Amino acid sequence: MANSNGRLLSLDALRGFDMMFIMGLSAVIAEACGIFPGGKDCWLAQQMNHVNWIGLHHHDTIFALFLFISGMTFPFSLEKKRSKGLSDKSITLDVIRRGLTLFFLGLVYEGFFQFHFESLRIPSVLGRIGLAWMLAAILYCHTGKKTQWGVAAGILIGYFLLLKLVVAPDAPAGADSLSKEGNIAFYIDRLLLPDNIYKPGVYDPEGILSTIPAVVTAMLGMFTGRYVKESPATGERKTLNMLAAAIVMAIVAVVWAHWFPVIKKLWTSTFVLACGAWSIGLFAVFYYLIDVKGWRKGTVFFQVVGMNSITIYMAQKIIGFWPVPGFFFKGVSGIVPESCSGLVMNIGYFTVCWLFLYYLYRKKCFLKV
Repeated sequence: MANSNGRLLSLDALRGFDMMFIMGLSAVIAEACGIFPGGKDCWLAQQMNHVNWIGLHHHDTIFALFLFISGMTFPFSLEKKRSKGLSDKSITLDVIRRGLTLFFLGLVYEGFFQFHFESLRIPSVLGRIGLAWMLAAILYCHTGKKTQWGVAAGILIGYFLLLKLVVAPDAPAGADSLSKEGNIAFYIDRLLLPDNIYKPGVYDPEGILSTIPAVVTAMLGMFTGRYVKESPATGERKTLNMLAAAIVMAIVAVVWAHWFPVIKKLWTSTFVLACGAWSIGLFAVFYYLIDVKGWRKGTVFFQVVGMNSITIYMAQKIIGFWPVPGFFFKGVSGIVPESCSGLVMNIGYFTVCWLFLYYLYRKKCFLKV
């Protein structure tokens, strides 16, 4: 089931679900856990934070899921553009335009208009999404299925061999090739962008080399979108097949992790597979409930966010919403038990963000890149 623009409702809902954790839901859950003794250290609360190095929490999957969804939408938009008679050349130029626009928005997010270019962070979340999606989309447009799968596998295996076998030239004696100090990915960032990375002279989690396996994350989304669009199977069968693929991918990730750990900051091949498994499995659930069973009631709550995901990401940085919940909710937070004060304020923040997006939704105002 799709809306009038040919969009899968489940994709907009899933994108909204994913972005809700960025616009305050993670903090709400963590604060809710903190109401109970020892709650801030419980398993659920820990899932709302990034793993320090090796491992995977839910918060580590948000970025990868968004990139996966961005990839999923492309087979549908590509078909629509080709049906209008657009050439592959014009489509490719539009893909490049979109990728570079996202890269520039990433620079804006990092402070481009402060004009401190000597220290401006060049890698960014939006920059990685733009570049990884762009490269994956160009490959998808101009190659066949076998080539695409071959490139995806080649990237994952090649990245594994590179990081496993090559130690950073400036690593301390005895440093492991997959350690923070010894990996070649961070070394390349220090070498090429010494003052323009997340931690100048140290590393960037959205660095140059680790963007290459992120291309595969976008490709996995495109493969899934193509399957949903082209397969003649019933919705129920598609759901089961996607869940099966997710299970297989998860097993491969777990086994491979014995040699190549899941490390988000390096976007390791096992991270790609683990997040791919999570993304496909979660999409399968949303697809089954919304597009197959037609359970549309309540999906607007997620779609409001999903259809303006870039807007809320940028708005939280540029506008900042905390003064608004402070104005309306600070009084309430002061009269509830102290353990609930943070929860009240974070619920207020989430509510303000959602209402902002709901206003844009009602006015049909969407940021399209």
